[in-house]
Amino acid sequence: MGEISHIKEQLSEVGLKATHPRIVVLQKLMTSHDHPTAENIHETIKEDNPSISLGSVYRVLDVLVEAGLIQRVSVRSGSKRYDANMNPHGHIYCLKTNRIQDFYDEELYGLINEFFRKKKIRNFRINEIKLQVNGERIDPEDDVTII
Repeated sequence: MGEISHIKEQLSEVGLKATHPRIVVLQKLMTSHDHPTAENIHETIKEDNPSISLGSVYRVLDVLVEAGLIQRVSVRSGSKRYDANMNPHGHIYCLKTNRIQDFYDEELYGLINEFFRKKKIRNFRINEIKLQVNGERIDPEDDVTII
């Protein structure tokens, strides 16, 4: 199945019309690994899609977040970034460079899930656990590696 067909199917599965702006924004996010802002997305799509305004990008992102197709990642700088990777994972955020890197460690997530299973939080059901680690890269050009 082609990428556009897959995107149309994803939108349909959550009850959304496959409009041109939704397809373009979701396609951009699915091929991006840098957790872009709405402004970043608009900047990269506007040349080929001049009819899609920055306001439209914001509205599309809100709809896609609400539908559960993408997630919003808030960072200390106050900007909102977006991620189409909906598999369980955390984020490592560099305060100096504003770079966000995905990570997943099965052992860590196992420990977190076991902790909450044992603690039995009263009057609260956990839907998801989001993990974001904020810090500074020692070498800003190198990726962070969990060994």
